[in-house]
Amino acid sequence: MSLLILLLGISLLFILILKKVNPMIALLAVAILTGLFLGMPASSVMSSISSGIGSTLGGMVMVLALGAMMGKLIEDSGSARKIVFILIKAFGKNNIQWAVLITGLMVGIPLFYNAGFVVLIPLVFAISAATGLSKLYIGLPMATALSVTHGFLPPHPGPVALAGIFHADIGKTLIYGLILTLPIAAIAGIFFPRLIIKKDQPIVADLLIEEGSGLPSASRSFITALLPVFLIVAGTIGNSINVAFPAKSIFNFFSDPTAALLISIIITVLVQQTNIEKAMASCIEGVKSIAMIILIIAAGGAFKQILIDSGMGETVKNLTGNLNLSPLFLAWLITASLRVTLGSATVAAVTASGMVLPLIGPNASPELMVLSVGAGSLMFSHVNDTGFWMFKEYFNLSLKETFRTWTAMESIVSILGLIGVLILNQV
Repeated sequence: MSLLILLLGISLLFILILKKVNPMIALLAVAILTGLFLGMPASSVMSSISSGIGSTLGGMVMVLALGAMMGKLIEDSGSARKIVFILIKAFGKNNIQWAVLITGLMVGIPLFYNAGFVVLIPLVFAISAATGLSKLYIGLPMATALSVTHGFLPPHPGPVALAGIFHADIGKTLIYGLILTLPIAAIAGIFFPRLIIKKDQPIVADLLIEEGSGLPSASRSFITALLPVFLIVAGTIGNSINVAFPAKSIFNFFSDPTAALLISIIITVLVQQTNIEKAMASCIEGVKSIAMIILIIAAGGAFKQILIDSGMGETVKNLTGNLNLSPLFLAWLITASLRVTLGSATVAAVTASGMVLPLIGPNASPELMVLSVGAGSLMFSHVNDTGFWMFKEYFNLSLKETFRTWTAMESIVSILGLIGVLILNQV
């Protein structure tokens, strides 16, 4: 009976989202109704809601806010555009897809998906015009790179939220995510487009794209864009060394994502020599851009806590205990089902977290569970996903063409992500 109530709750959430109800409001309403119908007293329901919001955001809210500030500083300073031009020149026109892919990965680490897409799409069109190559042939590698970083790499909202819920080490999650990112992005973003997209015409012109003036230097651009990742990864590796040494406390400090992002923001402002008032204005705009995402994650955390406190997570664990399937596969399957149903990757991930949390154990580390759920949250994007429509409209595609390109690419990333997680679990 409890499982039926959960399915009805998810169905109601699906209907509300289809009716264009704000996801935060929809999640909170469904969380409360689900808790009441599962037999929880009203006071316990509201207590679980408060507890879920607090435990989910907790120390994570600073990571999200600082990450947004960092991304906006990089965007406004022109560092993202500078990286694009440098890599295009380095790879040349014959390997332009690789240049766009690596650009997307580098820009996608500090920037959220929508911001990265808007920053890079004009350059994709410019490259297409300069080379005579199909916009899709150039654009799919960019979209793939942004999608992979969005699903697998902190400090994006989804992975950060899941790391907080599963009590996973963000540094280790980032390292595992980086191991998966490049091969998955190459297969889905380079080889897949080459199979399904024909070049419009041979390359008819040299690759001439105006770089523009006022952009920061190459060294400044790369340092600021990659500094948070370098600090977190270096800190995690140094902190994992079992031998005690004087600098270990420093590595421990750097491995904390809040500290790494704060240091990166300070260094970015100093290195880019940005006017302090302008830099702080960029930081404010960056936080504004993800305010609703933070609220959606908070509401998803409330729903997660309802599922935990009502015993639904244990019910799912008991029902799947005799299936003899990997907990990581089950987590991916549940999240993928919610993604197809609900549309939003972030909503699907945080909703699934309460159901799969009890599956963490010796056969499924918290860090790999984050990546498994992240992979599931990318599965089969279709008409109920805003990313689907953004891709369709920017590239002027039909529904069939969008399914054939965008949806197929997202599904490949999701499935390869699951396979990669299962392989890492065996190593």
